[in-house]
This record gives sequence, structure tokens and C-alpha cells, in this order.
Amino acid sequence: MDKLAKRVIPCLDVHDGHVTRGQQFGRAEAGELRNVGNPVELAQRYNAQGADEMVFFDITASAHGRATMVETIEVVAETCFMPLTIGGGIRTLEDMGIMLRAGADKISINSAALRDPGLISRGAEKYGSQCIVVSIDARRVEPGRWQVFSHGGRQDTGRDALEWAREVVERGAGEIVLNSIDADGTKAGFDIEVTRAVAETVGVPVVASGGAGTLKHMSEVLIDGRADAVLAASIFHFGEFTVGQVKDFLASEGIQVRLL
Repeated sequence: MDKLAKRVIPCLDVHDGHVTRGQQFGRAEAGELRNVGNPVELAQRYNAQGADEMVFFDITASAHGRATMVETIEVVAETCFMPLTIGGGIRTLEDMGIMLRAGADKISINSAALRDPGLISRGAEKYGSQCIVVSIDARRVEPGRWQVFSHGGRQDTGRDALEWAREVVERGAGEIVLNSIDADGTKAGFDIEVTRAVAETVGVPVVASGGAGTLKHMSEVLIDGRADAVLAASIFHFGEFTVGQVKDFLASEGIQVRLL
């Protein structure tokens, strides 16, 4: 793929073997998740639509759920041709290795990186920076300033989002997925300001996440927010747009994308 091409990435939140969707980081214990469908079937659908990548976030805490996730990744990797990024509950190099052997191309870490920033460095050293993605959940705390939150957006880590972004790249992360807690699930548009701020701070690709509701939202964050890719869930899962429709629109706006 041309490095200049912007990527369109569907995201699947998987809970106990099913794809779910919440709003503003809603989680199962809050009763805020809605069952969307089978992860393998959805992945195959988006693969056929021309998705550039697929992100799976495993939000299952149980060992049984984790085993189911490994099986899911194995099937998806065998039947789909797009790169797969896996996140959620990955705490050790061994966890990374399990998912990579199952067929993942990249590993996304969030809470584990906050608890042990050295995990980023160890992962990059063992598997290469291209395999290590750090997901950052950012919330605006005052104009022009964002903090990193954990625990589904409920706990302020005390870390400045831009400083943390800079640190994870220095430690070897090859990509950042930037989740705007304020925009997540609202379908009111990406947070352009924080996306641009992070993109201007680091020298690795930034994937914008949280708030996609219209095709224009996609082009705005890629152009004005300087994102390298857009990640979305609801608009794809509920059939509002296909990946192909997003790419056709982006191309019409003069944005370079990989078309089928």
C-alpha cells in the first residue's frame, strides 16, 4: 500500500465471543453494551468491502473469553487478507506472542503500557516497532489540554496526553490509536484539535478514533486533524456506510486512499 494513502479501519469490540458497541466507553458491567454480531462474519464483510486493516479490542476478562478470542483471530487471519491489530487485556510479552502467533499483525496496548511503560520497549525490541501500537484514551480537561484516562475513561492517570504520546514513541511504539473519550460513540465528529495536536507531536502514524458519524467527519479528521487513518465502529456495524462508500467519498475530497 502506498504510504501516503489514508487508511479506513473498522473496529470490533469483542465481549464473550460477540461484537458489542457502547457509547462514551460504556462497558459490560454498566449494562451499556449492545450486541452487534459475530466477529468472524463482520471481519469477513469488511474485508470484502476493502478495509485497510481491522482492529479487535477484546473486552472480555475471563480466560474462556480469551481462548475464544484466539480462535476468532485464527479464523479471521485464515480467511481475510487485511492486517489485524489486537488489543485488550494484553499485559506481557507472552500475551503479545500468543496473539501474533494466532495471526495478529500488530498488538495494541493501553492500560498495560500505563502500568509498565517498559513493556512498550520490550515489545518493540522483541517483535519490532511496527508491531507495537499504543492506544491512548484522552479527555479534554481544559482548553488546549488533554489528560490520559484509564479504566474505560473513568480514571485520570495524571498524565498529559501529548507528553504520553511523545514518551510511547520514544519507547518504541510504531503507531498511536488516539481515542477521544469526549467524542466516543456520539457520532458528532472526531476531536480534530486533540488529533492534530498529537499528530504534530509524534513522528509515527496516528489513527483517529471516536465520534465518526458522517462521511465528512472522516475527511475532516484526515485533513484538518492530520490523522493517518480513521477508525470507526457504529457507522459500519449498523450499515450506515460501507468501507467502500467511505473511501469513495474520501477520494472525491482529494484524499488518497487504496481503492478496490
